Amino acid sequence: MSDFQDEKAVVRAYQAAVDLADPDAAASAISAHVSNDYLWRGMHPFDIRRGAAEVAEVFWSPLKTALTSLTRREDIFMAGRNQMDDFQSVWVVSMGHLMGLHDASWLGIPATRKIAFLRYAEFCKVEDGKVVETAMFCDIPHLMIQAGVNPFPPQTAAHMVQPGPVTHSGLMNDVQAPAEGDKTLALINAMINDLGTWQSGLPLVDELARTWNDDMTWWGPAGIGSTYTIARYAEQHAGPFRASFTNRTGTGHLCRLAEGEFGGFFGWPNFSATATGGFMGLTPTGKAGEFRVVDIYRRGGEKLSENWVFIDLLHWLKGQGLDVLERLNASQ
Repeated sequence: MSDFQDEKAVVRAYQAAVDLADPDAAASAISAHVSNDYLWRGMHPFDIRRGAAEVAEVFWSPLKTALTSLTRREDIFMAGRNQMDDFQSVWVVSMGHLMGLHDASWLGIPATRKIAFLRYAEFCKVEDGKVVETAMFCDIPHLMIQAGVNPFPPQTAAHMVQPGPVTHSGLMNDVQAPAEGDKTLALINAMINDLGTWQSGLPLVDELARTWNDDMTWWGPAGIGSTYTIARYAEQHAGPFRASFTNRTGTGHLCRLAEGEFGGFFGWPNFSATATGGFMGLTPTGKAGEFRVVDIYRRGGEKLSENWVFIDLLHWLKGQGLDVLERLNASQ
């Protein structure tokens, strides 16, 4: 069985090339480490892109131009086999912040000339020594708030620059015990099964307590915020979120994996639900909407303890009739 060291080395080389490249050299840096049919998924407005040149043109080169001296501050690095294709493919996951000096406009987000953090989670599928597929989720509204252009009404939980794991054990450059990853993945699957379509029949706090430690921390995206303990998570996110939607579909993922005490997944979308209750202070539209989500977890003992969440809220909002970035650019 693979210990994922070869795949991790491929992604480390890819990261180093991208991180060190000047904006006009991003395409060649990416090209050296990805396949000819490279597939890239990004949050709105990037969506699906193909090939190193297009990915550099629409994402990396403009980002590096806007956030100068860009550097990666990584909190989690892991790899594993993907449960969603019967454990055939190997994916490597990196999560943390991209940090730079916000010296030029990006997507209409005005420059501040100050330090800026862009939350990110990146899933890379590796085959034959190349990255063949990437899902790159980043919290664009979080950067907007730092630049003074908050697109959202007051959120239900707290806004902050989010730390990594409290254990400081997320950078798994070395080989991990397979049994620990198996245990983490089984727990994530149990949590997903409990979640279902929000019809477990249990009180929300009791449902959560089946798979979460009481002192859990939920690190949510800008617009929703972060919250601590099961009780406050239920009050400040899970409860309001479930009350805002009906007709939730089951959960679907493109990748789900675990290594050591960490695991995660992403979907395209993960699920759909109908907006009927005024999510994030918005008028209910009655429209079904897609939720593209990344979840990264840390297991603490027998239950889950931390969860870093990336939701493509800009994509969901556009589906509800509000293009946040278009509105931002029109106002300038």
